[in-house]
Amino acid sequence: MHPAFSVIFFTVSSGTGYGLLFLLGLLAGLDKLPESPVLGLVGMALGLGLVVAGLLSSLFHLGHPERAWRAFSQWKTSWLSREGVVSVASFGPSLGLAYLWVFHGPDHPLLALSGWATAALAVVTVYCTAMIYRSLRPVHQWANGWTVPAYLAMGLAGGGLLLVVLYALFGLALATLPLCAAAALMLAWAVKTGYWHFVDTSKSASTAETATGLGHIGKVRQLEGPHTEDNYLLKEMGFRVAQKHSQKLRRYAHVLGFLIPVLLLVAAAQSTDVNVALVAVCAVIFFMIGAITERWLFFAEARHTVTLYYGG
Repeated sequence: MHPAFSVIFFTVSSGTGYGLLFLLGLLAGLDKLPESPVLGLVGMALGLGLVVAGLLSSLFHLGHPERAWRAFSQWKTSWLSREGVVSVASFGPSLGLAYLWVFHGPDHPLLALSGWATAALAVVTVYCTAMIYRSLRPVHQWANGWTVPAYLAMGLAGGGLLLVVLYALFGLALATLPLCAAAALMLAWAVKTGYWHFVDTSKSASTAETATGLGHIGKVRQLEGPHTEDNYLLKEMGFRVAQKHSQKLRRYAHVLGFLIPVLLLVAAAQSTDVNVALVAVCAVIFFMIGAITERWLFFAEARHTVTLYYGG
């Protein structure tokens, strides 16, 4: 599939933002939030800002952005519509959590409830985003059991990294937080490795025979293409990336998105120096570059069944 940058930025930015909101909500639910209204303001603003930036960028992928509101009406059948409804609903408890944390402190009786609601809706929103692609059966690289775990794990890893940065910048005790974030990164790494292994070792159930309905006759082969030039379907759904480039970009994602951030987090966990914040920021930068590379491959390596009609 053609990897549109607006969708890549949307899934990476909103996924990371919801990952941070999930962790802050979880801390609130467990009564573990630090007594720092400034951190609350910055942390919630960062999480919500990433979500809003991602949602706004997704509008650029629409042919008529002014009609985006209509997507909310199809929530009974469309995962895209469900994502829109849940994402809007998530702003209620998130803003409530931010207000209570900043203006009333972490001891407010409604803070835990807002935290649990924020965490739950963050997970559901990312799940709906992943299901937009998981539900598309004609795309073998998406319609499999690895897609949803990959989206959830990447969001958790990004949120964990941002949480380490926030704690380090505000001088809070990190304790085991860097190691927990490193564990989340390694989980995402394992899931993404499993996804790529699945893509490389499995094939779509659709063939030229099933696509044409002529399998009962025998082997189907294409005599000639339907036309001599590319069309919209081939450009959008038959995007090709060379195998050597794909493998190279995967290595970049492994190293930049996972290996280097894990090593930096381990170094941060063993350091009491003021440079911990700088190390954590560097880990976030490397992760975001790797995450964008990983998400570009997620779209570029996907092949729609329609390409079978064109000799794919």
